[in-house]
Amino acid sequence: MPNLDLPILVVDDAKFSSMVVGRTLRKAGYRDVRIVNNAPEALELIEQRPVSVLIADWLMPEMDGLELTDQVRQQDEQNNHYTYVILLTARESVEALSEAFDRGVDDFIYKSDMTKQLIPRIFAADRMADRQNTLLRANSLLIENNRELESTNIIDLETGLCNTKYGRERLTRMLRHAESRGGCSAYVLCGIRNWQELKRKHPPTVMGELAIGIARRLSTLIRPIDALCRVGDNQFAIIAYFPNSDHCTTTAFRRVFDGINHKALKTTAGYISVEAGMVLCKANAQNGTPSIQDMERAAVQGLVDAYDTRRFTETAPELDATA
Repeated sequence: MPNLDLPILVVDDAKFSSMVVGRTLRKAGYRDVRIVNNAPEALELIEQRPVSVLIADWLMPEMDGLELTDQVRQQDEQNNHYTYVILLTARESVEALSEAFDRGVDDFIYKSDMTKQLIPRIFAADRMADRQNTLLRANSLLIENNRELESTNIIDLETGLCNTKYGRERLTRMLRHAESRGGCSAYVLCGIRNWQELKRKHPPTVMGELAIGIARRLSTLIRPIDALCRVGDNQFAIIAYFPNSDHCTTTAFRRVFDGINHKALKTTAGYISVEAGMVLCKANAQNGTPSIQDMERAAVQGLVDAYDTRRFTETAPELDATA
């Protein structure tokens, strides 16, 4: 059954021609038919309320059918909508029609046979426009759902570890816990120093295997009560709490440093050795509570030093004196 509420817009500078089209459509039962006599007015109406089918004369003053199609396609892009464009023409050359298709026109109706062709072409236009707009709406919904999932996602999809979002939430809770109970918060940043060099040598599949291998290795080396997160392409963070601040030293994480540096990781490209730099950024509650930005900033700066010295370094965040 045809959709008789299909929104249709007819644009033709020749009033007689537009009248014939409009009368044919209404006679077929179509109720939502608007008629204008120039392209600028058509664009204004489409801006106010999109249409499913646009029937336009190819040759019009001010703006012809191809130029109108260009403008309509731009509006469609902005409005996430699809308008099925049919041009009325007396031109039947292959070159002319090819140019029009390239410009985004969907179909043609020859003026010499307009009354016979019009309604069957509208039936086809209705199906195509409905299908395209259904797909556009579905795609828009998928994009929105993906955005919502990404905003709440706390997992790094490649390694299965927690991601930066979770790491910051966990670090915030750890700092607040130390503030109320005393003790020391630890943020250990582990960076793979030769990651870029390895990326130049190996394809993405192998680098993915390497990232998973590093994640698994680190998971076996940390304490069960600590949190392990992937916070960058080649960076991992361990978030830990020590009731006694004297126990929060690089010695407590030495097995992690040695375990990642001294044993190669197996991949389909063979065993690959990584060069890991590590820095312990610790915040003693007795000295005040830093922000997570202070902790991250100090850790990144410390990691640069760790890369240069090739040693497991230790640092502490600078507290804002006005805080």
